[in-house]
Amino acid sequence: MNNGLDHRLLATRPAPIGIFDSGVGGLTVLREIYRQLPNESVLYFGDTARLPYGSRSPEEILYFVRQILTWMAEQGVKMVIMACNTSSALALDPVQGEFPFPVLGLIRPGAQAAALQGRRIGVIATQATVTSRAYTHAIQEINPTCQVWEVGCPNFVPIVEQNQIKDVQAQRVAATYLQPLIAANIDTLVYGCTHYPHLAPVLKPILPATMQYVDPAISMVAAAAKELDALGLRSSTPAWSTEFYVSGSAPEFKRLAVQWLGHQPTVRQVRLPELVANPKG
Repeated sequence: MNNGLDHRLLATRPAPIGIFDSGVGGLTVLREIYRQLPNESVLYFGDTARLPYGSRSPEEILYFVRQILTWMAEQGVKMVIMACNTSSALALDPVQGEFPFPVLGLIRPGAQAAALQGRRIGVIATQATVTSRAYTHAIQEINPTCQVWEVGCPNFVPIVEQNQIKDVQAQRVAATYLQPLIAANIDTLVYGCTHYPHLAPVLKPILPATMQYVDPAISMVAAAAKELDALGLRSSTPAWSTEFYVSGSAPEFKRLAVQWLGHQPTVRQVRLPELVANPKG
């Protein structure tokens, strides 16, 4: 069991950006960092021992997020990106002023992209994100003329995490979830969970060919780039290899991640620090 990076390296390596998600969903955000911010070193954490987050209470999510951010602070990160819509919806505001680095979420950048792109907007997300109505509030705050339909898709994260995307059952589940959005005649679909872009080969054949898609990861990484520039934190030297950590099975994460990364990452298991307060719910 490894509790973090070798602290002898912290003095010599560039400060990384921290990314966390409940599992492999955040790899969609990592790919965007590779594309938009190629000089940035990254520390990736997947809370695989406690996924999925979508069925957790707000109190539990906030507790998990504080644990992860406390650990990331110990690793010397310069920024943290919540590569998890559920965490962004339920825990971003409370923690933003609690840590000595900027903490960014997905909801606002995703809402801005959706409000610019469509007028009849569907959001597929975890049940916790849908219950929060975070996307509806954010989109309509930006453009009150937009209509928004949110649908909870609790089985999507397990389908991705269990590598069942190509199964017939995945197509049936997707058709059921998308039916009310098709009936609402949406013109834009927001991937309201970072796992969901992995499901694009399943979703796109079900939806009209004219459908527009919003991946909040793209807009969020663009926002992160602006924040790094504003704070004078953008790296001008080549990035170190991404460090991968999980709270659950390292071999299982490695097995899943290889199909989206194109290589087998080195993954370590960590034990998160306990906080004084315990979650309720």
